[in-house]
Amino acid sequence: MALFSSLFSQRHLNPGVKKREVFGWAMYDFANSGYTTVVLTAVFSAYFAGVVAGEAEWATFAWTAALSVSYAIVMLTMPSIGALADLRAAKKRFLAIATVGCVLSTAALAFAGPGQVWLAMGLIILSNAFYSYGESLSAAFLPELAQGDSLGTVSGWGWSFGYFGGMLALGICLGYVLWAQGQGIPASQFVPVTMMITAAIYGAAALATFALLTERAQPQPEALRQSGLKASLGRLRETFVNARRYQDFMWLLLCAVFYQGGVAVAITLAAIYAEQVIGFKQAETMVLIFVLNVAAAIGAFGFGFYQDRIGHKLALGITLVGWIVTCVVAALSVTKGQFWWAAAIAGACMGSSQSAGRAMAGMFAPAKQLAEFYGLWTFATRLASIIGPLTYGAITWATGGNQRIAILSTAVLFAIGLLVLIPIDVTRGRATALR
Repeated sequence: MALFSSLFSQRHLNPGVKKREVFGWAMYDFANSGYTTVVLTAVFSAYFAGVVAGEAEWATFAWTAALSVSYAIVMLTMPSIGALADLRAAKKRFLAIATVGCVLSTAALAFAGPGQVWLAMGLIILSNAFYSYGESLSAAFLPELAQGDSLGTVSGWGWSFGYFGGMLALGICLGYVLWAQGQGIPASQFVPVTMMITAAIYGAAALATFALLTERAQPQPEALRQSGLKASLGRLRETFVNARRYQDFMWLLLCAVFYQGGVAVAITLAAIYAEQVIGFKQAETMVLIFVLNVAAAIGAFGFGFYQDRIGHKLALGITLVGWIVTCVVAALSVTKGQFWWAAAIAGACMGSSQSAGRAMAGMFAPAKQLAEFYGLWTFATRLASIIGPLTYGAITWATGGNQRIAILSTAVLFAIGLLVLIPIDVTRGRATALR
């Protein structure tokens, strides 16, 4: 806590916000990063394709299909949940429910062994949906904590701190996996233990969030006059009717659909690509993802300060160019050393691009509709998470397993996102939110 206070200045925070609250908020990024790092990226994704599905040709497509179903569920429900959380001032309460759901379903992945494809897919759908709810609700606290001109900085604090959580979970799991392999224990026995470790770290670290973070919102009259669902749906209709007022936010959502689709490919398919195309062993893949998290933490922290100075739009644009380079290098890599270059660039871009997008969404969100607007942001990012990985999986299947073509096609998503970014006027979008 003392180190956190010395590194981060009070001037970036809104009046009345204490540093310990920001620490508690950042601890949620720390807590849930283990899920994406261990389950979606480094361990369970490759385990699903190689062990649970037995390296079948359809394995990668089945993995992306399970994720797509979970994202579709979140797309259809998160905006209403966000609006309801705003109306009832219940962001923290809903966040607790999402956390418990993700922790329990992640632990249950330990029971998905070889051949149990449907069980594994069902638990991934459930755990990833709860993870997505938690990520959105946590992000909705950002504008309550940070000054308007420091949203990028504070968002970068959270993202960078989060990657250290991912490294902790992955590091502990890597140590156990290396020991287990040395003992001759098969993946079907040691991977389930890593799911238990990940769930335990998630639940334990999130306790700091609920102990320190304050719910500042107040219940709104609509929540008292009518049912919560009816009120939340009414609020959503009003937002979409007035979409022209929020044109920059809507352009940002469209931009996110494309570039976050590419990011989703990197998160959910990096381990599969590294092992099945480049020839990495499981322990090598875990080391690769660990180093990628180090680069991502540095990128998110450093770029957090930088983006507030040069502007969120330019900052995001720079990272999208970096992502295009990453896809091209990955597609052309034929050795592990060459692929390490792609991973290094991806790591630097990953935290930066996600932090910049989250900060811009906060700038364009009206104060009384934070969870709702972040719910819409989640709608866009989860739609992206369907389009990106599912397209990748379909191209891989259609080309007889050629993942090089699939990763190269991902560069197109980042290029389109870069084009859609052009019409966004950050000053206009911020002024609309303040009105």
